Amino acid sequence: MTTLALGPSWLDPDFLLNKFGLIGLLIIVFAESGLLIGFFLPGDSLLFTTGLLVTTGVLDHPLWLVCTLICLAAILGDQAGYLFGRKVGPSLFNRPDSRLFKQENVTKAHEFFEKYGPKSLVLARFVPIVRTFTPIIAGVSRMNYRSFITFNIIGGVLWGAGVTLLGSWLGQIDFVHKNIEAILIGIVLLSVVPIIIEFLRARSKNKKAAATAGGTAAQQPQRGRHAKR
Repeated sequence: MTTLALGPSWLDPDFLLNKFGLIGLLIIVFAESGLLIGFFLPGDSLLFTTGLLVTTGVLDHPLWLVCTLICLAAILGDQAGYLFGRKVGPSLFNRPDSRLFKQENVTKAHEFFEKYGPKSLVLARFVPIVRTFTPIIAGVSRMNYRSFITFNIIGGVLWGAGVTLLGSWLGQIDFVHKNIEAILIGIVLLSVVPIIIEFLRARSKNKKAAATAGGTAAQQPQRGRHAKR
């Protein structure tokens, strides 16, 4: 089975799974779940493709074993991110931009965490980029460890097993199997919808703030004239 690469060929889920197998899959899930360098990896489409390949027999592993290992890798990845966040602390917000690190990603994850609290660890699993940085932000914020591990496990299982089982289930449908390229594109597009929505909301908020600031500045000279009179 061949799938459409949505970027460089080495990020194509089919290529990654055929090249590196189950071990490579687990390393990618671990990295994307909590390592700074893993934000660009194709998590959702990779898990979906994994479920499909297990169902079609291309990946010769029991589905229950694959799901269990994926969940474990996702949970351990978030754990690594949390411990990293506790260690680096606020200095993460002062780190300069580089090719693999953008300060805006940290800011976005921090806002996401502040908005949704502990449940952000579950919601962020389904939002690319944000899912990589959220456990790190949880560590920086010194989130209660018991709460962290609880929501980490819930999120890891829902995302890791959920998306994989969805791919396995839909992979049995003939239409899906024949149109896997379009399905993968759809998954990627759906996964970035929350980011687009947040971007538009932040842009609208900034415009309103700028308009309010402009109106306030315009009123200052008028108040000065009234005061002179």
